[in-house]
Amino acid sequence: MAVPKIKLEGVTKSFGSNHVLKGVDLEVADGESLVLIGGSASGKTLLLKLILGLEKPDSGSIQIDGVETTKLDRKAQEKLLHRMGMLFQQSALFDSMTIWENVAFQLLQDHQLSQEESRRIAIEKIVSVGLTADVGDLLPAEISGGMQKRVGFARAIANDPEIVLLDEPTAGLDPIMTNVIGELILKGVRELGATTLSITSDMKGARQVADRVAMIYDGKIIWCGPTEDVDNSDNPYLDQFIHNRAEGPIKMAITAA
Repeated sequence: MAVPKIKLEGVTKSFGSNHVLKGVDLEVADGESLVLIGGSASGKTLLLKLILGLEKPDSGSIQIDGVETTKLDRKAQEKLLHRMGMLFQQSALFDSMTIWENVAFQLLQDHQLSQEESRRIAIEKIVSVGLTADVGDLLPAEISGGMQKRVGFARAIANDPEIVLLDEPTAGLDPIMTNVIGELILKGVRELGATTLSITSDMKGARQVADRVAMIYDGKIIWCGPTEDVDNSDNPYLDQFIHNRAEGPIKMAITAA
């Protein structure tokens, strides 16, 4: 069997008495697009931070291409990060940098390319997400929220990563822009051949970009399967979540807590 690109096994993480992750098991195949869904404060963003190495699990295993990452030294961790791209929920652009400098941030930090070459690559990525080249010389405050999302995605793919992590890529966008960003993500990751792990609360967006969907609840993955099986899962938690129902086991569990 092929080794998963990303594999989490028995991952736990607590903050004091708050046990956020209680044994997460999840696999993402090479080249696959998996979307992780779940309620607020369910640990979705925390999982991305653990994969990036920004947080360490209390226990469990996190592997990339079969290599354990939880005990890497700083140099090896930095090398791993260079294989990944990240789109943050609020885009997280640097206000004082131009758009092209934001997109080329990691390229400039690596000091392996000249500023001229880094700018050239950044402008290419900016154009690839449907913006014009002249946007590169603007500041983040001078562009709209939807454009900032595009720039955030351009930065995530600037170094042609093997793995792309997306934190609520369509949050706060109107339905039309949500579709636009979804199409850009599909196009971008397909051209890269990258493995993609997205987290979202937007089921329409999830259906648009996912090969498989996984749901996290009460610190564990409670369902995982092909996107086309989501509507017929026979899982009451998933059914309640995707149909935005107020009544169901999720509310009962919260009430009982």
